[in-house]
Amino acid sequence: MTAPSPRPGIMDIKPYVGGESAVAGVDRVLKLSSNEGALGPSPKAMAAVAEMTAEMHRYPDGGATRLRKTLAARWGLDADRIVCGAGSDELLGLLVKAYVGPGDEVLYSQHGFLMYAIAAKSCGATPVTAPETDLTANVDNLLAAVTPKTKIVFLANPNNPTGTYLPAEEVKRLRAGLRDDILLVIDAAYAEFVSKNDYTPGVELVDSGDNTIMCRTFSKMYALGGMRLGWAYGPANIIDVLNRVRGPFNVSSAALVAGEVAMQDTAFADLCKSHNDYWLTWITEELRKLGLTLTDSVGNFILVKFPAEQGRNAAAADAFLRARGIIVRAMGGYGLGEWLRISIGTGEENQSVVKALTDFVTQGK
Repeated sequence: MTAPSPRPGIMDIKPYVGGESAVAGVDRVLKLSSNEGALGPSPKAMAAVAEMTAEMHRYPDGGATRLRKTLAARWGLDADRIVCGAGSDELLGLLVKAYVGPGDEVLYSQHGFLMYAIAAKSCGATPVTAPETDLTANVDNLLAAVTPKTKIVFLANPNNPTGTYLPAEEVKRLRAGLRDDILLVIDAAYAEFVSKNDYTPGVELVDSGDNTIMCRTFSKMYALGGMRLGWAYGPANIIDVLNRVRGPFNVSSAALVAGEVAMQDTAFADLCKSHNDYWLTWITEELRKLGLTLTDSVGNFILVKFPAEQGRNAAAADAFLRARGIIVRAMGGYGLGEWLRISIGTGEENQSVVKALTDFVTQGK
């Protein structure tokens, strides 16, 4: 008998592997591998989810009406031009599904988010990357990589895993240099952490035309990764397309409630932002004192480079940290084999990482 065969290209996809959560033989693990919110979810959001458990037999609001209105009020947007998804990953995938097919190309920067390539290949399209400059997206290189087959350009801004970003004027220049029929997707998953005066998540570009969309998530600042909740703001024509291809009840009731309350709990979000501001600066300075190289991250994580020397390289550092129950993220899948990505954690977790890496760097000296 012959088993069913998937479409050509599906078996070429390397499945996405999330950050690990356990180390064999270690009881207490510090998980700093997935850029999850260091302080956890809003206590008000957790309480709201607990209160709605008696209604779990009811279908959720398929239009995410209350959450969209809350998002619109919080960020000054048009609620009718917002769509919610099961994480921003779902929305990114739906955009590719809706606008890309076999023979088309999806373009993004050299060390962009791995899900872009997975989404492209799942639709029979070809992922294409453009070289970065100092681990930062380069507008000229992106524009040079555009071909007649290009249908979508993804820009993670800030980028994961490098933590770098493009100023608003550069993103505007990118949009201006693209053909009008190319969809620009600004993936602003880490926007809430950025304090730079020249940065915007891209709302003004969305509002200025009909070919740019901004995607956001509740998994990072709002620490709702387990709920799977994201949203997108776009021109009416693109939001209409997403509403046609998404599932009718693609976001759970619990996620909708958690997201609405988390968005309203601005005091807790401000606390999370202040926590990240302090510890991102602290851990960056401490590791640079050890002679390690770091990017200038504006997210809730750092990217650290280790020497190529055997026993002192990234793989050795990763093993050393694991032996102490600290899980970080190896970057080989992004073509950054000499780097490790480390999420900003609690104060105790950040201090533990610095202590462990100090011992690693100074061992034998």
